[in-house]
Amino acid sequence: MNEPLITNDAITLGILLVLLTLIFRTSQSAHPGWQKFYTYVPALLLCYIFPAALNSLNIVSGEQSVLYKVSTTYLLPAALVLLTSTADLRAILRLGNKALVTFMAGTIGIILGAPIALLIVMWLLPGFREQAIANEYWKGLVTISGSWIGGSSSQLALKEIYGCSEPLFAIILVVDAVVSTTWTACLIYGAAYKDKIDGWLRADTRSIEEVKERILQFKEEPDRPANLLDLSTILALGFGGGALAYGLAYWLSTNLQPYKASLATYGLDPFTSNFLWVVILSTSLGIGLSFTRLRKLEKLGTTDLATLFVYFLIMTIGMRLDLSNLGGNPGLFLVAVIWMLIHILVMLITARIIRAPYFFVAVGSQANIGGVSTAPAVASIFHPALAPVGVLLAVLSHVLGTYGGLITGWLMRLTF
Repeated sequence: MNEPLITNDAITLGILLVLLTLIFRTSQSAHPGWQKFYTYVPALLLCYIFPAALNSLNIVSGEQSVLYKVSTTYLLPAALVLLTSTADLRAILRLGNKALVTFMAGTIGIILGAPIALLIVMWLLPGFREQAIANEYWKGLVTISGSWIGGSSSQLALKEIYGCSEPLFAIILVVDAVVSTTWTACLIYGAAYKDKIDGWLRADTRSIEEVKERILQFKEEPDRPANLLDLSTILALGFGGGALAYGLAYWLSTNLQPYKASLATYGLDPFTSNFLWVVILSTSLGIGLSFTRLRKLEKLGTTDLATLFVYFLIMTIGMRLDLSNLGGNPGLFLVAVIWMLIHILVMLITARIIRAPYFFVAVGSQANIGGVSTAPAVASIFHPALAPVGVLLAVLSHVLGTYGGLITGWLMRLTF
């Protein structure tokens, strides 16, 4: 292999951050052209494709660079601690039973839908089973469950836990983007017919009005700029939490190693992985901290900093991909489509049983599938005051993402 044009990681780091800033700036632009572009092309996908192009053109080398290793080792655990530590679980519980039950039905639909969809496609397409086993498609599909339940951080954590290859992950990202974006468009379109849908669901819309009034009466302290002490506290929380997770993870994984063969019988051998315990402990620590005063650091930009870590990690993953080896896979697309249909069906049946309005279906589904970026937008279509409902449910999805992905991975392994 020829020597890449750029071998200095300091230069590569600067290029990636410049590209990331350009993606952020254009994705948040008010220009109609950019808004239309990002309607069809997720910013997350660009964060993967641009570095992949640099690697494919031999401008940089993902294999030779240490940025990926640094990002997975240091940034991902810190991001998990920071993202979950800002969850206001008490406020989420105050949304009411219908909102939470509908949301959880969507999560369960994703977890159970994965192995069911995989089994259906293996039955429908001759040879797909052998192809799926040979290429370990389940390792890629399980990252979709992380994305659809917990967002990018959970998706990347599951990629590392199960060892999904970069070429497979590239295909998975495209599948994920196409299917999830199409469903988001359907949800937005359905908002125009919410009265008819509520009629079919026999919905009791009084719960929406109660939530709306509660939010309108709720006043938060205004955000303030972070100072030096604030920033050092946020970094100490993230990286200190990651350090604690690494210490405990080493002890747990070492003590579980003698039982690896026994655990493998039940598909639980990933629990002997040091990195798996780093992810679980980082997430759990963040959830615990969310019940303390440290949760108020969200007012200072904790989530933004954690999200920046995640997006940079995505860029370093993209830098390891050769686009010349990227190919489509109709079977994987079919799995994702059936999987999404199961998620939708479970939510609609649940909503009809408990008489939940379409609003809770749309926002609950988007909190799972889209996350904090799109759930508030979908909620605000119904009423601007309802946008915080999307935020709260999306935060809950962050909390559940890694755990739900691990259950999904275990179930998918049982299908072979």
